Amino acid sequence: MMKISIVTIVRNDAEHIEETIKSVLSQNYPDIEYVIIDGGSTDGTVEIIEKYKTQLAFFVSEPDSGIYNAMNKGIRKTTGDVVGMINSGDKYYPGAFQTVSQAFGETPGRKIFWGDVQYEHLGRVRGFRENNRYIGAFAPHPSMFVPRAVYDEIGLYDESFRLLGDYDFMYRAVNAEKVEVLYVPELIAYYLEGGLSDQRIYRCLADELRVKIKYGANPFYAYFLFGLKVIKNLPRILLAKK
Repeated sequence: MMKISIVTIVRNDAEHIEETIKSVLSQNYPDIEYVIIDGGSTDGTVEIIEKYKTQLAFFVSEPDSGIYNAMNKGIRKTTGDVVGMINSGDKYYPGAFQTVSQAFGETPGRKIFWGDVQYEHLGRVRGFRENNRYIGAFAPHPSMFVPRAVYDEIGLYDESFRLLGDYDFMYRAVNAEKVEVLYVPELIAYYLEGGLSDQRIYRCLADELRVKIKYGANPFYAYFLFGLKVIKNLPRILLAKK
């Protein structure tokens, strides 16, 4: 069976990190490599992680320059055939890795796996939405599994993004690099809402616009969609600023 590497990034989340760790280590899968990158936590997170240190392939607690710097650091420490990203607070459902392995088959190939994600408040979100691939977020990050060979070919996360480096990677992979989508309509992960992307809606919409322009979208249409989304999310944007 293919080796599955998992990367978790965290900073000061003692409340949720243990549940995330347990969701990885309790998977009924024979070949798991688990990497945790902590951004220098001071709230007891490190002490919780150290309880599981013997079951981790790599763990470090040190300052980083942002979310995607931490993710890239973690990916570079992995040696698996396929890499999944699960942030602190999120968790995998039992049997998730078996589903991923069976979907890829004997060799990962040039494709990216997505499954469905259960959002805390929003409910179940499809792992890939073809109709959204050019107009907005089309796939949830917690259910994404990428062959290491794909990262080696098209690159890791763009660290100049503070919030939507994952969207930039997905858009680049699927729309620019034409990596095949492997979508399985099974629940893979749970997403805990309320993180940075949920708190900074306008910044996320601006980053989404930046991604589209970066990869050759029609500027007029891209700005038109941006304006519509700002209007639609205006109550959340104003609330987030308070």
